[in-house]
Amino acid sequence: MAFLLKTMVGNPMKSFGLGGSSEEKKEGEGEATDPAAAAGMTREEFEEYQRQLVEEKMERDAQFVQKKAERATLRLHMREKYRLPKSEKDENQIQMAGDDIDLPEDLQKMVAEDQDEEEEKGSILGQIQNLQNMDMDTIKEKATATFTEMKQAAEEKCALM
Repeated sequence: MAFLLKTMVGNPMKSFGLGGSSEEKKEGEGEATDPAAAAGMTREEFEEYQRQLVEEKMERDAQFVQKKAERATLRLHMREKYRLPKSEKDENQIQMAGDDIDLPEDLQKMVAEDQDEEEEKGSILGQIQNLQNMDMDTIKEKATATFTEMKQAAEEKCALM
């Protein structure tokens, strides 16, 4: 606290020509070379502070890598769902974080809902619901078009027809 007060009050006073004897200048020069003293801490406190900074940075980096891997996992699921080509970058991010990557709960719910919708659409009931939404005229047109295409293909291949 004394250091903070000294720097806040001492420096402006020196610019006015008040105070600032040669002894204080020598102390200031000695403190500038020692970072612990410049921060107003003992050597042990400064080292502990530095250790804490390094640990916090490592934790932040680990969380960042974890989040990147979670996002890559989500992109991987989406690529599989829509049958898109795989990305090496995503696979590398997942490997960097380790194989124990889980999607966050919100994303797990989204993926589960998408899978349920896909299963529903793939079932017979889903197909019937799609038929209900379609117009009968379009169904007839599609059926006749398919039938005529098959008939023409058969006539080209078979000499008897």
